[in-house]
Amino acid sequence: MRSEHMQIGEVAARTELSLRTIRHYEETGLVAPSARSQGGFRLYTEADVARLMVIRRMKPLGFSLDEMRDLLEATDRLDSGTELPADELEQLLHRVGGFERAAQQRVADLRTQLARAEEFAAALRDRLPPASAT
Repeated sequence: MRSEHMQIGEVAARTELSLRTIRHYEETGLVAPSARSQGGFRLYTEADVARLMVIRRMKPLGFSLDEMRDLLEATDRLDSGTELPADELEQLLHRVGGFERAAQQRVADLRTQLARAEEFAAALRDRLPPASAT
């Protein structure tokens, strides 16, 4: 049976983020431990892990900390469980949609960069003599 709270080491293992990175995201206000142990250790929940996974997925796409914060604020509001006024809901969905479009464009740009890198590696490989059979 899994405990409701996890210490930072378990969170780091689950998210494949370093302790230092998680602490940095805490310092910048992107994530906050849900609780502290009696000894002062940071304690995290599944929701905190999910939040860190959003950040982890945004980072390689080049989103800034401010952009991450903006998206997280929008999704937090959407996930708050409170009924939102129609205009606020529309505005939040528009913000999230903008991030989705930006992510799709950045993925396309990365695919182009990867294709160019693979072409370069192949060109270098072609310059080398074939590996001799041993």
